[in-house]
Amino acid sequence: MTIPLSWYLIFSAILFLIGLFGALTRKNAVAILMGVELMLNAVNVNLLAFWHYHTQIRGTSDVNGLVFSAIVFIAAAAEAAVGLALIISVYRRRKTVVVSELDMLKG
Repeated sequence: MTIPLSWYLIFSAILFLIGLFGALTRKNAVAILMGVELMLNAVNVNLLAFWHYHTQIRGTSDVNGLVFSAIVFIAAAAEAAVGLALIISVYRRRKTVVVSELDMLKG
């Protein structure tokens, strides 16, 4: 018994919407970063689901979907590392991680 593609797509859409809601409604920079990570994970679920069903239909064992998913994982890890480094740097300087109070680049 295989799980239908639509279930993966529904799960991915729900995961993406939770991440989008978290990124748009939170004031804390770390929570916004977590929302972005959820959205990237939703993209990975879509990539792997479509790859799996594509290889089932064609009967081949291409690894293209796995490679794309690995690239998204690597980009997400790099984004998290750079984002957390920036948040730590801003916190050391301003003593806050509330995004609305971070206006250091304004004239």
